[in-house]
Amino acid sequence: MGLVYPLPSIKTAKSAKEIQLEDLLGKTVLVIGGGGREHAIVDALSRSPQVSKIYCAPGNAGIEEQAINVPLKDTDVEGLKAFALENQVDLTVVGPEAALAVGIVDAFREAGLNIFGHTKAATAIESSKEFAKKLMAKYDIPTAAYQGFSDYDEALAYVSARPFPAVLKYDGLAAGKGVVIAQDLEEAKAALADMLLDHSFGQGRVVVEDFLTGPEFSFLCFVDGERVYPMPLSQDHKRAFDGDKGPNTGGMGAYTGLPFITPEDREFAYREIICKAASAMVAEGLPLSGVLYGGLMKTPQGIKVIEFNARFGDPETEVVLPLLQSDIYDIFEGVATGREVEEPVWADGVTLGVVLASKGYPGHYEKGVAINGMHRVGTKVYHMGTTYKDGQLVTNGGRVLMVIAAGENLTEARRKVYAEVEKIQCENLFYRTDIAHQAFD
Repeated sequence: MGLVYPLPSIKTAKSAKEIQLEDLLGKTVLVIGGGGREHAIVDALSRSPQVSKIYCAPGNAGIEEQAINVPLKDTDVEGLKAFALENQVDLTVVGPEAALAVGIVDAFREAGLNIFGHTKAATAIESSKEFAKKLMAKYDIPTAAYQGFSDYDEALAYVSARPFPAVLKYDGLAAGKGVVIAQDLEEAKAALADMLLDHSFGQGRVVVEDFLTGPEFSFLCFVDGERVYPMPLSQDHKRAFDGDKGPNTGGMGAYTGLPFITPEDREFAYREIICKAASAMVAEGLPLSGVLYGGLMKTPQGIKVIEFNARFGDPETEVVLPLLQSDIYDIFEGVATGREVEEPVWADGVTLGVVLASKGYPGHYEKGVAINGMHRVGTKVYHMGTTYKDGQLVTNGGRVLMVIAAGENLTEARRKVYAEVEKIQCENLFYRTDIAHQAFD
């Protein structure tokens, strides 16, 4: 029998005595962020017997069924710190990279607050592509050859003299959209101008990489210094449309249970990439204390790093965390305080998730369109960009919802998830119909 998710429970009002007892016995957690990743984190925390109260800043319409939304931006470090102190928050969990990059972990630790996430300096493994490349070269972590540039003409001359496709990466945070695979010189010129002349993502450099081929996959691990606790492997789908066509997005779906990755592949990726990177950061005086995300590729020459991220991936988190059987509060708190934790236990079976996005995404799209039929869905639904308007659930972002199903195998999970997706009614949403196609192909 496959994994079975219970239907969402309807919260009933609690007495003042019950609330007081919870406050005395349970832990209070603050989750930073307001997308599907944070909804999955809140959902996992809600399963912990140790946690009695969850705040989420800023949260979304789905998150507020399991947490108290706090109207603070994820980069409002001073506001969030004041809130955590005033509300006696036992632990804060950071979702978005933007919050890490502005130093929220440093500020919270200086205030004596426990927080799960990397320091601003350690976040450079994601916030600077060139830093990550130099780290990998120094510590012999397999990745594509590269060169970094700040001058448009120099970058263009380098790209022009090399074979296409060319991989062009903005050297900074770009919400998952600062990568262009240029098929020809005209496309390369446009991308380099966008990054180095128009500064579409901000003032920064560009990394030009050799183009690699092979299936990509994501390897998320909890990391505390040199202690590395692996999660199930997953694969996400970046292109907007079926057949991996269209523009890059933040991710249109994901799944676990990758048939093209062998146990030997996984062990290599764990030992020679993730553990090496964790040790390298310790050696550089920048120990990690959160999630390290390896965006990896199985090339004909072996597994190589495409990118590192310094936090939970989105939408990978939404398919990985539902498989966690251990108490996630124990893991978060242990990593945040430097205490060794027990190896996490994961459920058998697989998960598959489909993102429903606003038409026009990742370009211009409309907000405020009514969403109906949610009460009919019998599997997990994580909200990514939703809000309520006059009591009606409406769209409030590019990626709006992610429907997750579990099963003993991908065929079962895929059948379940698309049956549930069809129950959601919204005239302005679209989704890919081929999630996990590489596994089936």
